[in-house]
Amino acid sequence: MQHIVALCGGVGGAKLADGLQRYLAPGLLRLIVNTGDDFEYRGLPICPDLDTVLYTLAGVSNVKQGWGRARESWQVQTQWRELGIDTWFQLGDRDIALHLYRRELQLQGLSLTQISRTLAGKFGVRSELLPMCDGPAPTTVLTDEGAMPFQEYFVKHQCSPVVRGFRYGAADSLDVTVPVRGALEDANLNGIILCPSNPYLSIGPILAVPGMRDLLLRARVPVIAVSPIIGGAAVKGPAAKIMRELGAQVSPMEIARQYRDFLDVMLIDESDAGLIVSRDANDPAFETAPILMRSPSDRQTLAMTCVNLLRRLRD
Repeated sequence: MQHIVALCGGVGGAKLADGLQRYLAPGLLRLIVNTGDDFEYRGLPICPDLDTVLYTLAGVSNVKQGWGRARESWQVQTQWRELGIDTWFQLGDRDIALHLYRRELQLQGLSLTQISRTLAGKFGVRSELLPMCDGPAPTTVLTDEGAMPFQEYFVKHQCSPVVRGFRYGAADSLDVTVPVRGALEDANLNGIILCPSNPYLSIGPILAVPGMRDLLLRARVPVIAVSPIIGGAAVKGPAAKIMRELGAQVSPMEIARQYRDFLDVMLIDESDAGLIVSRDANDPAFETAPILMRSPSDRQTLAMTCVNLLRRLRD
């Protein structure tokens, strides 16, 4: 049976991934997930995007908070504060339990890909979670206050420093993993979707893995992307702020042009249909649809739209 590969990270990416999992038959979705956010905190291996996708697909995410586990408790965090330990990065007890288990699997010699498969199985996730690479590949944000590790910029400083650029950790040192390459070169691949994730903080690190863009460029299937920008604003997160600080137009057109070496179609919201007339001849095509995901039903509807678009492009 033909499967779908999606590149994702963050809450927006996880939402569409959830819709795709709901819409597709079990086992037909493979997710290449950003690991540029990963870091060590209090001796624990933290994988924020992998865990956001895992929790969302397992139905145990904290929907109101937007990150972490539902029905969370905070005893460890409370004890840390009582010990005078800085707790700028908040971890709930259930979350800490997962990070401890991840460390245990690391000590047994398992790769991040193997660990992600194990965790997906433990949580009953029907899709395959593939880290973008198995080695450390930290994203560094270059700001007017100096270079910052991603989590310090995003969490500790709440995205407030002005962004001047990025340094992606995988750019020179790591390779595409065998499972990621296999997913993108599989003869049964039906299409590739870039989820509505931040193009700089979630998709950019994935594309920086040596060989990744080439695999997308050589893919013998359609590649589409869902815009994270609607009506000149980001649906969630600092994407629009970053685009303005980098001197870029806050528009799906700007993002489409970042991907145009491999992208066939950018799916934009119906409210942005007027952008289509401003396309250059070498820009990816645009298609319109309602892309804002307010509910699980919206997620599945958008997933169906994406899959049907891929099928139409293949025919």
